[in-house]
Amino acid sequence: MILPKNRDPRFVTIRRGGTLTDSDHHLLALWAALCAEHILDLFESARPDDPRPRQAIEQARTWVRGKITMAEARRAAFHANAAASDLSGSARYAAYAAGQAAAVAHVAAHELGAAAYAIKATRAAAPEGEGENAGRLECQWQRDQLPKAIRELVLDDQRLRNHLCWSVFDC
Repeated sequence: MILPKNRDPRFVTIRRGGTLTDSDHHLLALWAALCAEHILDLFESARPDDPRPRQAIEQARTWVRGKITMAEARRAAFHANAAASDLSGSARYAAYAAGQAAAVAHVAAHELGAAAYAIKATRAAAPEGEGENAGRLECQWQRDQLPKAIRELVLDDQRLRNHLCWSVFDC
């Protein structure tokens, strides 16, 4: 469970009673897609003929451009998650990262799920004894990609939800 029981109004759009602007929602989706894409090869090396996680990442970006609806992006998230169903380890986590990225269109707070699963995938793919360091490097890479407009929001979210996200943001 990566989502809190009580929704943070900073991740709820203004039109739904929160404080999140559409432009920041889009930045969250693009950052989540970037995090998922960064480790997508871990899935594709295990399942080169399964396009669902890559399609989910692309659907997140397509939603940002206004070319598909939130429901279509959400459906892509379900398909990416289904691609993970019979896998384990880094390939499974990479598919989940893609699903979380597409789900940002529906619930902005899924941005942290994409990042957390990408770190889990990196840790799982690392040689024995090197997982923690690999995870820290991935976490730092993700933070380096954060747009300035959402940087403090995401970093604060990482602090607040780190315990829900397997403590992967201790980097």
